[in-house]
Amino acid sequence: MSSNRKLPVGIQDFEKLRTGNNVYVDKTQYIYKLIQSDAPYFLGRPRRFGKSLFLSTLKAYFLGKKELFDGLAIAGLEKEWVEYPVFYIDFNVGIYTDAKSIYQTLNYNLNILEETWGKVEGDNPATRFSGLIRRACEKSGRKVVVLVDEYDKPLLGTMDNPDVNDEIRTVLKGFYGVLKSSDAYLRFVFLTGVTKFSKVSVFSDLNQLQDISMRNQYAGICGISEPELIKNFQPEITALAEEEELTYEETLAKLKKHYDGYHFSESSEDMYNPFSLLNTFEARKFRDYWYETGTPTFLVKMLKDIDFDIETLENSLPFSVRSITDYRIENRNPVPILYQSGYLTIKSYNRQLDEYTLGYPNEEVKYGFMNNLLPAFVPKKDVLGEFSVGNFIRDLIAVNVDGFMTRLKAFFSGIPYELNNKEEKHYQTLFYLLFKLMGEYVQTEVSSAIGRADAVAVVNDVIFIFEFKLTGNATAEDALKQIDERKYAAQYAAGNKKIVKVGAEFSAEERTLNRWVQG
Repeated sequence: MSSNRKLPVGIQDFEKLRTGNNVYVDKTQYIYKLIQSDAPYFLGRPRRFGKSLFLSTLKAYFLGKKELFDGLAIAGLEKEWVEYPVFYIDFNVGIYTDAKSIYQTLNYNLNILEETWGKVEGDNPATRFSGLIRRACEKSGRKVVVLVDEYDKPLLGTMDNPDVNDEIRTVLKGFYGVLKSSDAYLRFVFLTGVTKFSKVSVFSDLNQLQDISMRNQYAGICGISEPELIKNFQPEITALAEEEELTYEETLAKLKKHYDGYHFSESSEDMYNPFSLLNTFEARKFRDYWYETGTPTFLVKMLKDIDFDIETLENSLPFSVRSITDYRIENRNPVPILYQSGYLTIKSYNRQLDEYTLGYPNEEVKYGFMNNLLPAFVPKKDVLGEFSVGNFIRDLIAVNVDGFMTRLKAFFSGIPYELNNKEEKHYQTLFYLLFKLMGEYVQTEVSSAIGRADAVAVVNDVIFIFEFKLTGNATAEDALKQIDERKYAAQYAAGNKKIVKVGAEFSAEERTLNRWVQG
């Protein structure tokens, strides 16, 4: 079965993948479409989504390595295979903490190219880059192909340090500006990244740059569609089903729920995260593989610093098309970068308003994101370690309301003293994150005909309805009364499940639960 097949987990080099007899989802039809034009291209996709592999595939094509493409779509389309000088510039090789780091990465990439095409005096990266392109074209007799992987990684890595970020941006403006001035020597230019930063020369000066990130005809250029999943990975799906003791159909449904749901245009098909799929098939276990690679610290810090309402991400979030295609660091609006980084995706499109509705693509992203946010709001390891989400769920399963509420009280009591003066929104966010991390068991802000319950948990044959009040404004009894008056339980009355109502007071002074009553 799948044990005899090789999965390209962690392989981002097309030649290594093909010569190693790994499973490959054919994306070469997109290459044939792209090479019909001499225009420079930009593709934005979330991290770990196959950008580097696609760029490596372009490199192999322009180096004329025809044998690597046997049996693939482009083999039946391309009649002339020509070798070009290829400049592959990789920003993944650096760790960006200061302005010096950008020069180190540029020197590393330029030194490799100068070994082939010659070096002239001078240290300025832009001048060296320009000279390399001209010499390569003149020496080879062919125009140059420039491929840039993760162009924005130096900018993303220094977003929490504005001075360093500005200095790096200035260096990159000059470096990427070469692509416009050297246009006569260039056959093809393709840049990848996560975020399209405004005010970076590659976008402001290169006005002929084609941004294909949200074009429907290129929506499937990275990632794996459901037809591609079924066509290429049937043995792996079957093996996973056996390991998880599920049917084939149940396994497909669980894969979809966990890893599908990305949309890169208003009418594109669902795309799966390829990194998560490959790791799931390799380990034969459902886990949050994308999140194990780490969430950018600047993003978590930004959301916390601006007191962003995390709960809005749970609902349909309308946003103008223009607003999410460019990211301006000075605006401090996290929604564009949340979309471009893969934490949000397009759910629907309003053509009349030219507006997208955004939301979480799948459960891996939703719950992984919340797991990464919680430590930022409770920066104390023993508080988080002692009060695992699993313990709260076990209390609900046992219908142990006092145990659940006592654990909740202890959780808030264990928050470090220095957080005691945080705004009320900070604690509302903590409530929200903690309840949402209980996953399928809990819903927050559940609407009824005349109001919204703070939280509803459905565990086995029991429905728990929670309402919280702030001491001084109302009591636990008032909260319980509100559940009845606003008929929060009415929508569940027709079922056979037991309904447990819980009203609670939250102490503004002690910053923890004060009392609770059960009805």
